[in-house]
Amino acid sequence: MRDALLEAFALKAVDRAGWVRVGVEGAESVAAHSWGIALLVVLLLPEGLDRDRALLYAVLHDLAEAWVGDLTPHDGVSDKHAREEAAMTAFCARIGRPDLLAAWQDYESQADPEARFVKQLDRLDMGLQAAIYAKQGLDLAEFRASALAGITDPELRALLD
Repeated sequence: MRDALLEAFALKAVDRAGWVRVGVEGAESVAAHSWGIALLVVLLLPEGLDRDRALLYAVLHDLAEAWVGDLTPHDGVSDKHAREEAAMTAFCARIGRPDLLAAWQDYESQADPEARFVKQLDRLDMGLQAAIYAKQGLDLAEFRASALAGITDPELRALLD
């Protein structure tokens, strides 16, 4: 169990590849990104959605990147999902938590309203982070556009305007 946990904690040291690719100085880690989404869940989750489930998705959604890295569309990797599923399957088996694998799979398949809302928060987090990094004088329009393309909730979209 300890070794598996230490491997998962490696997510704290995995830099977000998109930010690194465009030259962001001091790019956030994937774990910091996941924390950002968790905070957005706490602050913005609509009534009627399950906060515990949404927080679980926020914590788990990128956990596989501790083992496979932060693969982006620019990497040209066609089996990203398969790699991540294998990593999550192995991790959850090692720690004896098949329920966490099921939750991760539900998020990946966008199985419920919580998963779909957290996916939008994932985009919102990126858009807000782009606004912070834009102060470095970088052109981050592609990140803002990507964030807006993934957000349908009008209140969340308004936070990027």
